[in-house]
Amino acid sequence: MPFDRMNPSRRRRGGWVATAVAVAVLLIAALLVGQALTPRTATTDLPVAAAPDPTPSSIEQSLEESVPPAAPAPDGLPVVDYDPAPKGFPADPATMDTTPLTEGVHPTRRVAAYDGPGGRPLAFLEPTLSGVELTVPIAEKRAGWTAVLLPSANRRLAWLPPGGFDIVALRDQIVVERKVHRLTWYRAGKAVRSWQTSLGQPGQETPLGRTFILGRTPPPQDVYGGVDIYALGSVPDDPEAVPTGLRGAHIGLHTWYHDGELGENTTNGCIRVTRSGQRELLAEVRPGSSLVVVDQLPTPPPTA
Repeated sequence: MPFDRMNPSRRRRGGWVATAVAVAVLLIAALLVGQALTPRTATTDLPVAAAPDPTPSSIEQSLEESVPPAAPAPDGLPVVDYDPAPKGFPADPATMDTTPLTEGVHPTRRVAAYDGPGGRPLAFLEPTLSGVELTVPIAEKRAGWTAVLLPSANRRLAWLPPGGFDIVALRDQIVVERKVHRLTWYRAGKAVRSWQTSLGQPGQETPLGRTFILGRTPPPQDVYGGVDIYALGSVPDDPEAVPTGLRGAHIGLHTWYHDGELGENTTNGCIRVTRSGQRELLAEVRPGSSLVVVDQLPTPPPTA
């Protein structure tokens, strides 16, 4: 039958059916395309509950667990005093480093000194040493322990567990150059003044490395120019080489009754400066401040 002769109602019903089928096909195609373009994770991921914030107590517990415990120190351990320190303490790995040490330790009670974090106790440090308040520079911190420059020893560290001391700020440093006989005072890392020095004679050379100002003492004889002496934490490298009357003494920073030997190697290991220079250092630089002896700085300080 020709198309134009078809019954109108039948033509309308046929059109509706065709339209419905086409719409269904388009919906199915759109659904399939949408599934293909949608990442799988978007349909499979589940909400994850946020982990609870750690409580202060859990943080403290984890920090405590990370600190190596300190072995009990026997009561019979020696006390570090003016005599040479006990053996067994580790070498200072940065002894020639001229970076300023900006913090110090002042014991508030007797504290045990160890050969490393969680290591062996070898001696005690007390709040005073030979009648002066003890402050020792901090050289390193590791695993909750604190390494300080050891008094009465050269180029050695002592490790302290937490507790039993106060931390004090140190703003000054002294650097001594052996080859050019120069002492430079630094404050907050900047050179303030430089002075010519006389240093140790052959066989009694001024010890190299980091040490510190231990304490102040009056001059025992007129040859020191009537100005107080700064005793250092270091001792002669060869105690037997110094004159008998000086054995057992520490290296000192002091003046002399004349300045004719400045720039020469004439002392028994001590560091001599002018009387005016010594008075200025006594007035400005507190005990506990670090002092490092090197052969020569790479570049002269601006005060040279």
